[in-house]
Amino acid sequence: MIGGYILYTESELLPISAIQHFAFCRRQCALIHIDQLWSENQLTAEGRILHEKTDTSPSQTRADIHIARHVPIRSLHLGLSGIADVIEYHKVDFETPGIELSSKKGRWTPYPIEYKRGRPKKNRCDEMQLCAQVLCLEEMHALSISQGSLFYGAVRKRKIISMDESLRRETIQTTHKLREMVDSTKLPGADPGAKCRNCSLQDLCLPDVIARKNQGSRYWSQFHTREQN
Repeated sequence: MIGGYILYTESELLPISAIQHFAFCRRQCALIHIDQLWSENQLTAEGRILHEKTDTSPSQTRADIHIARHVPIRSLHLGLSGIADVIEYHKVDFETPGIELSSKKGRWTPYPIEYKRGRPKKNRCDEMQLCAQVLCLEEMHALSISQGSLFYGAVRKRKIISMDESLRRETIQTTHKLREMVDSTKLPGADPGAKCRNCSLQDLCLPDVIARKNQGSRYWSQFHTREQN
């Protein structure tokens, strides 16, 4: 602990991607990050191929933007690590906070871009994953980052995400809840819904079966309670 903050060790760092999994479905997240289970379907394969294309594309510099790919990032305060798909480093004047880049003149500020195969989601799970990347970069470089982008393959457009206090607070709170779940090693119950339809882990999760089992357990618990009363 330094200055009242916990510093996690390298072996304690959780994947940044787990935040997106946790915000989307806690049971899915636990199956992946506690039980170490994975299964691929067409959608996850398309997402993997999109990331592979992004990761293997060469870095490049054009005008006042340097594009770096597959960039390792981490936060010892949040206990997170991962790989940023793309970081655009925008050149800034010397009065603006920035960092120096190897073999590049001047000062630069990072702008992360996370790639997703589908379309923007109704919840903020993708936004929180991007915000976690921003929090890692801010800790690594000791500067403030106001924006990032999500690129959705289905619409071939960037969605600019403002790193406001609400998103930052939600991301940090979700990170703490994620760690609590991982440390507990407990698998959450199932919550069947539309999100299950395209989940590659559906056959491992069995959401409908588990939900019915939980409903039966609650019924018998309530029945015995009434009998005792």
